[in-house]
Amino acid sequence: MAEDGSAEDKTEDPTPHRLEEAHKRGDVPKSQEVSVFLGLGALTMTLLLMPALGIAAHFAYELKGMLGTIHLVPSGGAGAFAAGKRGLWAAAGMLALPVLAAVIAGLAAGLVQHRPVFSAESLVPKLDRISPLGGLKRILGPQGWVNFVKGLAKIAIVGSLAGWLLWREHDRFEGLVGQEPAGLLAFSQAMALKLLGGILALHALLTIADVVYARFSWMKRQRMTREEIKREMKEQDGNPEIKAKLRQIRQSRLKRRMMAAVPEATVVITNPTHFAVALKYEPGMAAPVCVAKGVDELALRIRTVAAEHRVAVIENPPLARALHASVEIDAEIPVEHYKAVAEVIGFVLRLKRRAS
Repeated sequence: MAEDGSAEDKTEDPTPHRLEEAHKRGDVPKSQEVSVFLGLGALTMTLLLMPALGIAAHFAYELKGMLGTIHLVPSGGAGAFAAGKRGLWAAAGMLALPVLAAVIAGLAAGLVQHRPVFSAESLVPKLDRISPLGGLKRILGPQGWVNFVKGLAKIAIVGSLAGWLLWREHDRFEGLVGQEPAGLLAFSQAMALKLLGGILALHALLTIADVVYARFSWMKRQRMTREEIKREMKEQDGNPEIKAKLRQIRQSRLKRRMMAAVPEATVVITNPTHFAVALKYEPGMAAPVCVAKGVDELALRIRTVAAEHRVAVIENPPLARALHASVEIDAEIPVEHYKAVAEVIGFVLRLKRRAS
C-alpha cells in the first residue's frame, strides 16, 4: 500500500493528529516575507534610535577625522593599514546595532508564525535534497514558479516605490556637494528612514498576503485521502471490526443476564408487542428496579420467559414506552413513574393474594 495518495485523491481536510505530526517533523507554515518585514522594521527602529544613542554622532566624528587627515596617510605600509582598520572599526560600531536587531527579528519571525519547533528530522541527510534532479524539479515545479513570480512582483513594486521616493528628492542631491560629513549623515539617515517607512508600509500588505497564501498552501499540502483518515482512526481508536465484535459480546452477555433475571421479576409491562420492561420489587426496597428491557424480538423473549415462570405480564403501552426510554438495567425507576408503577405492582400483588 502506498504511503500517500496522489494530490487528486487528497480531498479531505487534515485531522488535528496529522497537523501535530507535521509540526513535530518541523513542517510548519512559513512565510519568508515575515522575516523580511520584521528585519526592515528592526532596521528602521535602530536608525531612529541611533541619534539618541550617540552612535551616528560618533561615526560622523570618526568620518570627519578620517577625511580631514586622509592626505596625511601614507599610500602603503603600516599607516594605510591603521587607517583602514580605524575605518572598519568605526563602520562596525555603527552597523553592530542594526545587524543585531535584524538577527533578533529573524529569529522572532518563526515565533510569530507558529509555536517553537524542535525537530532533528530536518538535519537528517536525504538523497533527494542533494540530488540535482530533485533540485531541478523543485525549482521548475509549481511552488518554484510561484516563488519566482512573487520575487519579480516584489522587486518591481518595491523598486518602483523606492525610485519614486528618490525622484521626489532629486533636487536636493545637487546640494550635497561640499557638505560636511555630519550633514551628509543627517541627509542619508533622513532618506533611509523615508525609504524604509514607505517600503515597510507597502511590505506590510505583501506580508499579509504571503502569510495567508503560506497557510493555505501548507493546509493543502497536509490534506489526506479517505484511506489515510480511516487508517489513522484505526490506529487511534482501534480496529472498528474489533470494537464491533466487543460491543456484540457485551450485548450478548447483557441479554443473557437479563433473561436470567426475568424469572425473579415481579411484573413485566408491555406495549404489548414492541416494548417489554421487567420490574422487580420486594418489601424494603426504596423503589422498583428494572431487571430487563427490550424491543421487538428481545421484548418477545422477555414475555416468553415471563410466561414460562408465571411472572405477571401487564399491558400498559404508555408506561412501557416511558420506562424503556428513561430507566437503565439494574437502576431504580424515575420518581415521575412511581405512581403509575405502584398501581401496576399493587394490582399484581392483589392478584397473587387472591390466587393464594
